[in-house]
Amino acid sequence: MEDQSYEEYMARRTFQEIDGLQHRHLRMKVARAFSGPVIIEFEHSIRHLCAKILDDTLILDSFDAIEKIARELPMRMLGHILGLPEEDLPWLVEKGDALIANTDPDFTDHVLDKLDTKEFRMMPHNSPAGADLYDYAEILMKRNSKSGNTKGILNMITEPNEDGSVISETEFKNFFCQLVAAGNDTTRYSIAAGIHALCHQPELLSQMQKDPKIWDTAPDEIIRWASPVNYFRRTATEDYDIRNKTIKAGDKVLYWFASSNRDNLAFNNPFRLNLYRKPNKHQAFGQGGPHVCLGIWLARLEVKCLFQELSQRVDKITQVGDHEFLRSNFINGIKKLPIRVNLK
Repeated sequence: MEDQSYEEYMARRTFQEIDGLQHRHLRMKVARAFSGPVIIEFEHSIRHLCAKILDDTLILDSFDAIEKIARELPMRMLGHILGLPEEDLPWLVEKGDALIANTDPDFTDHVLDKLDTKEFRMMPHNSPAGADLYDYAEILMKRNSKSGNTKGILNMITEPNEDGSVISETEFKNFFCQLVAAGNDTTRYSIAAGIHALCHQPELLSQMQKDPKIWDTAPDEIIRWASPVNYFRRTATEDYDIRNKTIKAGDKVLYWFASSNRDNLAFNNPFRLNLYRKPNKHQAFGQGGPHVCLGIWLARLEVKCLFQELSQRVDKITQVGDHEFLRSNFINGIKKLPIRVNLK
């Protein structure tokens, strides 16, 4: 965790770190493109991609479920939605990993807590991967402008506001970095946690196969179970009393998603995955305020399609080696999960 100077904050901020009218104007430009009615139109593409990934992978005797399945779907789908060249996607996955997993030497040579990172303090996540993605975003902007391409999510955010103001180049680059990181890692680690659970709660696979109604509740429960983002930090704007504790204006406050999603006052038996859980007011998407996750509908649909397609193809999933977690206090994710499957 780091404290940013005001200069660093202004250089690296996205609408995730902005409040009020400025946040609303910036978010509204892209919110429609990620809305439920728009995202549902991608279901056929998502399902087709899931089927291809699984059919290419499940013929193997044993494999790493993260590398072969969980890592593949989110970025390929995000690339499709953003209109990015297919050949660029492996590089974007690599840079997205280095950006958000910047404390894990398996994903970056520039480990945040072991090296001097001042050179990149103006870049997203204080990472050289942020600089690389900045350059890519700049090329992308010029390419779209030159081609006359005025469609798609990336162009929506460059359109003028009602007052004629437009997003700056730096703001656009930060937004693109946020899309690459958030659109890739959080869904990947939700899928990873779900597959791991199928290895250790074998009744889940049978439930997926036998009860079509389960898909009304299963995606959110898998995401609650995964809680891929551990926390966010905010600054209190006024004094506030909660459970005999006083938070003072200006205090730094950590919101622990991982803790709230295991709260036994909110969930019955929270340390067990229950695909029928309802209601399920988990906080993995940061619901309840203006900063609710932009990709909530896309994440739910990707998780739903992946596990529907997986459960149709296998009778059993067995973990055949130790799993490993990402070295991070921010992202809660399994980065290696060796498994073997019995096909139907």
